[in-house]
Amino acid sequence: MLTQLVLPIQPPDAHCFENFYAGQNTILLNCLRQFSLRCGEPYIYLWGNPGAGCTHLLQACCHAAQQQGFSVAYLPLNILKKNSSSEILLGLETVDMVCIDDLESIISDSIWQESLFHFYNRLQEQSRFLLIAAKHRPHQLNFSLADLISRLSSGVLFQVRELNDAERLIALQQRAHLRGLALSEEVGQFLLLRLPRDSRALFSALTQLDKASLRLKRKLTIPLIKTILNL
Repeated sequence: MLTQLVLPIQPPDAHCFENFYAGQNTILLNCLRQFSLRCGEPYIYLWGNPGAGCTHLLQACCHAAQQQGFSVAYLPLNILKKNSSSEILLGLETVDMVCIDDLESIISDSIWQESLFHFYNRLQEQSRFLLIAAKHRPHQLNFSLADLISRLSSGVLFQVRELNDAERLIALQQRAHLRGLALSEEVGQFLLLRLPRDSRALFSALTQLDKASLRLKRKLTIPLIKTILNL
């Protein structure tokens, strides 16, 4: 069974390269743009803290590859492990590009680890492209299957660097602009001070504010934000 990310019409906050603020990740972003064209290194491993942008980058690669006509599969293991068996990997080596997210979800599952090990080998044999994301480096995941750790460490490894506060403000204003929402520096700074620092929380709040602003037909002000977000 093929799990594909098929989003022909992207909402304003769809994960794509255009709405990812690179910060210190410029080299990584350029590398992934090439990867989405199936150029360069066929296997890349990303790791970073929650909210750093790993999931965003995986889905951005899927979107970009689909736009080029490639077949893609996006596999969030934290969800698949609960609802599917590792047999879902069987046959996916025919897909042009496979993006595996939340790798740490199978730390305690030897069956999934073995299945992933064999899947990796099949992908190599078929010259397919593989992108994996996790919260830690391969050797820090404490997998029971040493051969899998070796395979996971064999490609290009990138840490997704978190944004600093100045970069978060720029990213927040950029995302607001893409939604057609005016976000002043004062309002942006207020959000940074009152909300969790990770990008996921900030962008989620921005979506909530955008919907409320449209519904109320009011510009974003600090008093309005306090009311909407109960701050």
